[in-house]
Amino acid sequence: MSLKDQITEDMKTAMRAKDSERLATIRLLMAALKQKEVDERVELDDAMIVAVIDKMVKQRKDSVAAFTQGGRQDLADKEAAEIKVLDAYLPQRMGADEIAAEVKAIVAELGAKGPGDMGKVMGAVKTRLAGKADMGQVSAAVKAALSGA
Repeated sequence: MSLKDQITEDMKTAMRAKDSERLATIRLLMAALKQKEVDERVELDDAMIVAVIDKMVKQRKDSVAAFTQGGRQDLADKEAAEIKVLDAYLPQRMGADEIAAEVKAIVAELGAKGPGDMGKVMGAVKTRLAGKADMGQVSAAVKAALSGA
């Protein structure tokens, strides 16, 4: 079953269970996926769907930080609940040690030395680790690997 089919089935299940919060989040996700398909005139595959979900999770994490800083815990909690629903559709994330090992291997493959090669390394890392790791952690690992190289 494709990821899109899974999301559709979960939406139906949430409707039957009258789980309005989960249903609202899944509908937002479905709308974002449909928008991407219409904008780019493509049929989304699982990798593209994961990229959309990743983007939505990042937006919500930013919102949680902003709402918390602004003293709006009620809105921060709502965004955090949406993150939980969206996270269920993302593949298992790599740990910090796995990310560091993968980044070191890529740096060695490319022969990158110093912070000037950050863009080249990040390009290679993004293609290999997209959807598998938090890009914030990846960026920090790349910086650490290049400063130590």
